Formats: sequence, C-alpha cells, structure tokens
Amino acid sequence: MTHKPHTLARGVAIVGAGMSKFGAFPGKATRDLFVDAYQEMITSVDKGFDPKDIEALFIGNYSSDLFENQGHTAPIMADWTGLAPRAATRIENACASGGTAIRQGILAIASGLYDIVLVGGIEKMTDLATDRVTDTLATASDTLYETPAGFTFPGFYAAMATAYMHRYDATPESFMRVGLKNHENGALNEKAQFGATIRSIMDKKLAAAQAKGKPLPGWADEMAFLHDDRSNPVIAWPMRLFDCSPISDGAAALLLVSEDLARQFTDTPIYITGSGQASDVALHDRGDYTRLCAAQLAAQEAYRMSGLTPADIQLAEVHDCFTIAEVIATEDLGFFPAGHGFRAAEEGLTSRLGPKPINASGGLKSKGHPVGASGTGQAVEIWKQLRGQAGTRQVNGSPRVGLTHNVGGTGQTAVVHIYERR
Repeated sequence: MTHKPHTLARGVAIVGAGMSKFGAFPGKATRDLFVDAYQEMITSVDKGFDPKDIEALFIGNYSSDLFENQGHTAPIMADWTGLAPRAATRIENACASGGTAIRQGILAIASGLYDIVLVGGIEKMTDLATDRVTDTLATASDTLYETPAGFTFPGFYAAMATAYMHRYDATPESFMRVGLKNHENGALNEKAQFGATIRSIMDKKLAAAQAKGKPLPGWADEMAFLHDDRSNPVIAWPMRLFDCSPISDGAAALLLVSEDLARQFTDTPIYITGSGQASDVALHDRGDYTRLCAAQLAAQEAYRMSGLTPADIQLAEVHDCFTIAEVIATEDLGFFPAGHGFRAAEEGLTSRLGPKPINASGGLKSKGHPVGASGTGQAVEIWKQLRGQAGTRQVNGSPRVGLTHNVGGTGQTAVVHIYERR
C-alpha cells in the first residue's frame, strides 16, 4: 500500500510556552510543577488571553502510576489549573509522551474539532529510590524478553554505543565530548537541573577535597576528570555517569491555536509546519543498533509535510537520554551522514555557536529528563530560540526554522516536529 504525503487540514501555531525548573523537588507533586509551567505559559502570551478560551488539554505523562502512585492525572491537571470541566487526556508513549501529546494537540486543531488547546508534559521521578526508578523505566522495554535478560536502559544504549564504535571507529571520548558540550549549554539555562559546566563541577570537587585536607586529584583537564572512575564511574560501558541523563522532576506547557487565530495572541507566533511519528520493533529484534528506524521515518514524514530538508533546519533539540543517542539522532535526522555524527560533535559543528546547534538548552543530559515532560520542554526551547528570547544561550543568526526529536524507550516510538517563524 502506497501512502500519499500527509498534510494538515489547517495550520497550527504555538503562541505561549512555559516550563518549571527541572530538578529534584521534595514535597512538590506533579500538579504543583505543572501549575508553575502553566502560569509561565500564561504570562508568555504577548497580547494576553482568557484561559477560559482553552477548549481541551493533552498531557504527556509516562508513569505517574508507578512514580507517584497516582493514575488518571490529566483531569487533575485540569482541576489545578482551573480548566475543569474541559476535556483532558493523558498521553503515554514512554519518554516520547510529551512529543506525542504535542502531535495530538496539532491533530485536534488541524481537524477543526478545537481552535485552542493546552499541551502539557509532566513527570515526578525523584520520590523513588534509584533502583525503583530503574525498575519503573524498564517497563518501557520489552518486559517479556529484554528485562529478564538483565537489560536496563543504560545497558540498551551501551549496546547501541558499542555497535556504533565497532562500525564507525568512534571512541568513548567521542561521547564524552557530547556531554561536555551539553553541560556548557546547560550552564546558561536557568531552568536546567545541572546548570554547570564539567569544568565547574570538577573545580567544585577539587575545592571540596582541599577544604577537607584530602589529596587533590591530578586532573589535567575535563577529559581527565571524565576518565576518573571515581568521579565518573562506568554505568554500562562505554556509558559513564556523565553520559547519562539524570532522574528528574519537571513540567512544561504550550498553548496551541489554529493558524488563523495566531496573531490575535502574538505578533510572533511559531508555526508547526511538520509533524511525523513512527514506531519500531523492540531492540532485540532489530538488525542494526546504530540507527533508530522510527526516528528516520518520523523525520521523513515531518520534512515532507513542511516542504523542508535537513539543510533548512537551523537548530534542533534532540533526545539525548544518553550521549550516544544525540550522535545517532543527528544522523537519523539527516544532518550528517551515517558514521559522521560523532565527528561533527568533535569538530564543534553541533556546538551552540556552530553551524548546526544541537541542544542549546543543555539537552536532556544537562537540562534534565523528567520523561513525560521532555518532549514539551524541547518545544519550549525552540519557541524561545526562534523568538530570540533564549538569553545568553541564544544561538547565532536569528534562526527561523527549528526541529524537535523525541524518542520513547529504545526507539520504539519517535516523534519529530518542525517549527517556523514567518
């Protein structure tokens, strides 16, 4: 069966965006974090609006059931934002829950069913001990085959990393450089969980050792620090601690409206001109661990819908749950040929001031990865960057076209969106 290129029946724009700080917040529930994001979203709408005009909510959330012992979270978000009795729907697609929620909001408006919708992403992970968080995240894998074999997500992505290294001669240092870059970016993001460079983290540890009268580690530079098994232990070789995104709490919110209404809210709407989603088999059934087929297909769909190509994308927020994931993403999205993503990072092409900025926010690695909120948080960053409101982390060149890439599990779900300022 041949599918014709998909188009939207009418255009969709983002006219407001907000997010909570990402991090660990004892005593705060998901609803509290979502209220923070929602209130910032309201104040971001340049011309103001009446929240009562919101017609429906789509909330991305992976597993409040296991993380907080709370199911049926979407109507709770509607209640706490004063939006009940509007229709509220929770979207679950593992770590791609937020990106999928955006897509559902797009489709709801494009269909003509609604004109104004609120899209959110939420997760509260840090109330559980690390081993229980690991077990909860493992439910996004194939629990019949993969979990009994002992795989956790660091192990999955370590398998991808070793396959990539074997095929393309990358090294563990190749991935370390991605982490260095994203921490440099995250240090400029006031909402980031780890708003610190690797150098500043290293210096803090040196100062602490000196204050306690302990022997000072002999780190010559950041790479020496990242090779230190005590400061940066191996989690699943070649992935070390600083190759892994953190356990996080956070929320993000977006106001989506039909294109014909957009300028009633702002003179600078950001239009979503491409949207793609695809799925894949579980990792154990794939023949190639060096790419995510679902991400490639989702990107192709988004490019066709927008009429753009990878060369047109001026910046992107990609799903770097592990550093290898960013490298593979830049290839799956067509930014670089297969096997060249790690070289592009080493050469500075993906740095914030490079020709193809990737994860100017700090990415999941530094900004944080509250899994249900990660996809919506990516869209908040692109919205700010395309409007020139990203502050000290603003990329060069007054960009007009951006992309988000959100992955669920080991790549069984991938969602790609393209955004434009006109």
